[in-house]
Amino acid sequence: MTTLIGYEAPNFVAQAVKNGEIIDVHLKDYKGKFVVLLFYPLDFTFVCPTELIAFEERIEEFRKRNCEILAISVDSVYTHRAWWNHEIKRVSFPIVSDVTKTISLNYGTLIDKGISLRGTFIIDADGLVQHMSINNLGIGRGVEEVLRLVDAIQYHKSHGEVCPANWHKGDRGILPK
Repeated sequence: MTTLIGYEAPNFVAQAVKNGEIIDVHLKDYKGKFVVLLFYPLDFTFVCPTELIAFEERIEEFRKRNCEILAISVDSVYTHRAWWNHEIKRVSFPIVSDVTKTISLNYGTLIDKGISLRGTFIIDADGLVQHMSINNLGIGRGVEEVLRLVDAIQYHKSHGEVCPANWHKGDRGILPK
């Protein structure tokens, strides 16, 4: 897989479920905001709802950072809506349907089983990929780390300083020389 870091995020247009309604999502419409893409294997599984609910519990912290979240799996919008109604009704961010598997393929998360690994991509307000990480199927993500990364990317972009190991918002950066 080739890295997407520093490159324009692959655009996509797809249907999604947001608050139980089917909507169209265009990634390019998020230009000017930071975006976290959360690829996950399938609806009605074990780790996936814990992740989406954990991100929803911190959604306001992302929004304070001018950051939106989009979750993506290869399930249909109808499966997404059934799952939303049954198990994750409190999730307010769009859950994107990638039934063609094109989005997962373009982001390098698609595996031979026809599902996506747990990919996390942070796209900056200019539409450039600033972070990507991919976990195996059984390993959930940490919301705190994703928030820390958004803070670090924003700090670096606004101050020109680099963020050392274990940097957190409020810490000092380093001037690169």
